[in-house]
Amino acid sequence: MLARALVVAALALLPMQLPDLDGKSVDPFASAAGTKATVLLFISTDCPISNRYAPDVRRLHDQYANDGVVFRLIYPNPADSVDDIRDHLKSFSYPGTALRDLHHDVVKRAGVTITPEAAVYDSHGQLAYRGRIDDRYSAVGVERATATRHDLRDAIAATIAGKPVTPRFTQAVGCYVADFVR
Repeated sequence: MLARALVVAALALLPMQLPDLDGKSVDPFASAAGTKATVLLFISTDCPISNRYAPDVRRLHDQYANDGVVFRLIYPNPADSVDDIRDHLKSFSYPGTALRDLHHDVVKRAGVTITPEAAVYDSHGQLAYRGRIDDRYSAVGVERATATRHDLRDAIAATIAGKPVTPRFTQAVGCYVADFVR
C-alpha cells in the first residue's frame, strides 16, 4: 500500500505534455511565477451539462484571472477534433487555454470521471479540490433553479488565500469520461 502511494506521488511530480489546438505541447500543470492556483476544467463539446456551465466558467475566469489564477480547459474526448473544439470555444465563449487529453493522462492524474468537472491545484502543484462547479445538478436531468453551493468558486477563493478547501472532493454530475473511449 505504501509503495503504491509513493508511485502515485512520484508520477504526480513528472512533467506532462498535452497538445493545444495548434499542436504545441503544453504542460497543463506548469504556470508562471506568481500563479496562486491552476484550474483544470474538464469539458466536452457535446455534453449538455458542460455547455450549460459556460456562463459560470466565464464569470469565474473574469473574477479570478487577475488574482493569479490560470484556467485551462481540458477536452478528454478523443473524438473531439480541433475544429470541433475551436467551434465550441467560439460558440460558448469559453475563456482559458484549451488542451486535448487524447490518452486521458491528465484525467487519470486528477482523478476526474465526469465532464464538467474541475481540479484546482495550488501554487505548489498540489491538488486542492476536485469536483463539481456547484450543486445546481443533483443528478442527470435533475436541476435546481439556482445553485445553493458554489464549490468551485469557494475552492478557488480558499486556495488563493492559502487555506484548505472544505470539502476537498465533491461529486460532479454530467457525462462520463469513460464513455468517450468507446
